Amino acid sequence: MRLFGTATAVICTALAGTMFVPSARADDWNRKTVVTFSGPVEIPGVHLQGWGVLPAGTYVFKILDSQSDRHIVQIFNQDETQIYATILAIPNYRLQATDKTVITFRERPAGQPEALRAWFYPGKNWGEEFVYPKAKAIELARTTNTPVLFTPVEIPLEVATPVKTAYEPFVVKFKQAPILAIKPTGEEVQLAEVVTPPPAETEVAEARAPVAPEPALPHTAGTLPLIGLAGFLALGGALALWATRKRVTVKA
Repeated sequence: MRLFGTATAVICTALAGTMFVPSARADDWNRKTVVTFSGPVEIPGVHLQGWGVLPAGTYVFKILDSQSDRHIVQIFNQDETQIYATILAIPNYRLQATDKTVITFRERPAGQPEALRAWFYPGKNWGEEFVYPKAKAIELARTTNTPVLFTPVEIPLEVATPVKTAYEPFVVKFKQAPILAIKPTGEEVQLAEVVTPPPAETEVAEARAPVAPEPALPHTAGTLPLIGLAGFLALGGALALWATRKRVTVKA
């Protein structure tokens, strides 16, 4: 998937003063990633009441469900005792994987928090492009002058209690939700007009562990060499038998 031109990409490093702090490569199956924001970050719904903007601090990102082309991402507090948000995302493709976590943002006017855009796990060519509610997508598209993904499905922006499973009603709704893009002009367009899906073989290659090929048998020109070898062995056996009988006759 093409990353939109003006997005700000920040790579996790160990240097003080950077936007993120690198994390250990934990459970690969759910892409657990620990990030530290040095400033406030706006996130899509669905989030806990009052948590539409995450304050500076350390958070944990995880994949709740990725069994289709609709991925569900959750954001936790640092010790994973509180779920702040459950967010709809779709695969986002990049040509070059890195060994660091990469999170991109939509630049906002001075004084406004940057808006979360995409999250790439270390070593992966495809990550998560976040989908915003329509009203917020229209606002972001205008202020950032870039297309923004949105879903027209009515889904609550805030919840009183956190989502804990992939089977809760609105999570199931997420998986079936149509996704479009809104341009800075306000025009709604199909997803294919602004994004490029990841190559099918890339996802298959990442989903399956490589299998070592079985050792091949030596190649022969055909059956003639085998026939010749058998004849040679038979001749040798016959000569050995004749020599043995001769020795026995002499001793007799």
